[in-house]
Amino acid sequence: MKPFVTFVLALALSVVSLCAQAPAEKPTPAAQSAPAASTAGSPNKPASAYIAPTQDSNQSPVMTVWQLIQTGGWAMIPLGVLSFLTVMLVLNYWVTLRRSAVRTTHYMNTADVLLKKRDYLGLLAISSRHSEAVARVVQRALDFATKNPGAPMEVVRNVAQSEGSAQAASLQHRVTYLADIGTLSPMVGLLGTVVGIIRSFGSLGSGMVGQNRDWAMASGVSEALIATGGGLIVGLVAFTFYAFFRNKVQSLISDLEVASEHIMGLIAINYNKKREPSRATADEELF
Repeated sequence: MKPFVTFVLALALSVVSLCAQAPAEKPTPAAQSAPAASTAGSPNKPASAYIAPTQDSNQSPVMTVWQLIQTGGWAMIPLGVLSFLTVMLVLNYWVTLRRSAVRTTHYMNTADVLLKKRDYLGLLAISSRHSEAVARVVQRALDFATKNPGAPMEVVRNVAQSEGSAQAASLQHRVTYLADIGTLSPMVGLLGTVVGIIRSFGSLGSGMVGQNRDWAMASGVSEALIATGGGLIVGLVAFTFYAFFRNKVQSLISDLEVASEHIMGLIAINYNKKREPSRATADEELF
């Protein structure tokens, strides 16, 4: 993923640099008339002797990616840090945001077997050793039910729902870092643009004359455009992966809800069966 981001950044910055240099590459009327005047003054010399230097002078130097980054000014430093963080977050989310982080077939089968045996303590011990999100929900519910034997099933279900909401919020908050980077990157690029434009107009009022002033102004405009392009590219890549992982998180949350409802349903059935004999004994004592 990092080579792809580097390629996109280099491509966009190359286009911006070429657009900024395009007006400077156009030959002036004086430059066009100079070869003609020289040819007229020396009719015996071949015309190709004057065409070759003109072709060499029109060739623009090829800029590397590092040179483009240096031309972008100070704004490329925070943009480079943000792009590095984007790559690291994408790789981390790609590895960790999987279905196994929410539920596994092994844990679900084990929970079914233990619940059919009414082995709540065994399921509580198994849940504490698993890292799935559904295991955290079951552990919280069974821990509350074990410590409060007289609590009704509605209260136990509310405890499980609160823990499930906390697990879902944790998954959603993880991917918001990409959205933050996507928001900050264009702002950093815009700040670099403002600084570059200030430099360009500052060269006009600094008393420079001739080519020095033109060069200073072109340098400021080039810095502004490259900073803007870099910020937009980093922000676009970050928002693209944010949308992808956000949809993936929503799918994982749906799986968490299904798995939690399945286990809580089995707990409710066995929980009601466990409480029926005590209710019958209480009725016999009253009558």
